[in-house]
Amino acid sequence: MKSQLNVSSVVAALVVAGLVLLPVYSNLTGNIFILTLFTRIVILALSAVSLNLIMGYGGMMSFGHAAYLGIGGYAVGILAQEGIGSGWAQFAVAIAVSALYALVIGALSLRTRGVYFIMITLAFAQMAYYVASGLARYGGDDGLTVYKRSDFGGPINLGNRVQFYYLCLFCLLAVVALVWRIVNSRFGLVLQGLRSNEQRMQAIGFPSKRYKLACFVIAGMLCGLSGALLANNTDFVSPAVMYWTRSGDLMVMVILGGMGTLMGPVVGSVVFLVLEEVLSQLTEYWALIMGPLLLLIVLFGRGGIMGMLGRLNRG
Repeated sequence: MKSQLNVSSVVAALVVAGLVLLPVYSNLTGNIFILTLFTRIVILALSAVSLNLIMGYGGMMSFGHAAYLGIGGYAVGILAQEGIGSGWAQFAVAIAVSALYALVIGALSLRTRGVYFIMITLAFAQMAYYVASGLARYGGDDGLTVYKRSDFGGPINLGNRVQFYYLCLFCLLAVVALVWRIVNSRFGLVLQGLRSNEQRMQAIGFPSKRYKLACFVIAGMLCGLSGALLANNTDFVSPAVMYWTRSGDLMVMVILGGMGTLMGPVVGSVVFLVLEEVLSQLTEYWALIMGPLLLLIVLFGRGGIMGMLGRLNRG
């Protein structure tokens, strides 16, 4: 167990070090594309970490998590269009609206279990998708262009690629640290107990729905932050970011890296999105290669990449 922990720690340290040093490599080689690619990866990794909080630690299989990506993105885009360019206001609204939407979804969906829970979260995400598609004032199906990035004033300039990348990386690492703190707190231990045996936890007096709902709202807020960053990264937001396939992608990232592990979603996001980029450049039928590859990893790599590393280390 000790050596397994060491392997996980080494992998986590290498991933973080690589992400921190990436802009240096980009600057030395003049490769702007890799910085752009990894900015997107870092943002979506943040979303995957937030999903892992409810899915990996809370045992709640949400198929509508991408809705918060869209809510966060549209909060930035709509406020920018209406003349409110302050990043503090935009990000605060993105997080607050995501929290409110998560509260509504959680309050209703947590009345169910299993496949019914999955279907209700999916239905709410599709509802958000169709609402965004109907916002003619803000682009409708065509999406909304964000002509000016969020303005935080002072030394923070989101128009600078390197500064924006490091802001996204700081948010990712801060969220990972927050999730670690939550998971190792009394709240997190109760949450994991509910995942293992909810009836027993209820029998000894823990209000399961309150704990799960709080976790659900926290995850929604974190993903809303990711959505606000994504809108600034692409200078564009569209209903497509809320579509159910994006939620599926986030679930794959979590499962691929290792569900219920701290750095698993980050590793899974890097592997998934780099593979997607490389294969899409080789052939337009890249999904036919990616699908079976991911299936093999899931079938024979129980516990995802982090789980496989642990087993290799043991024997």
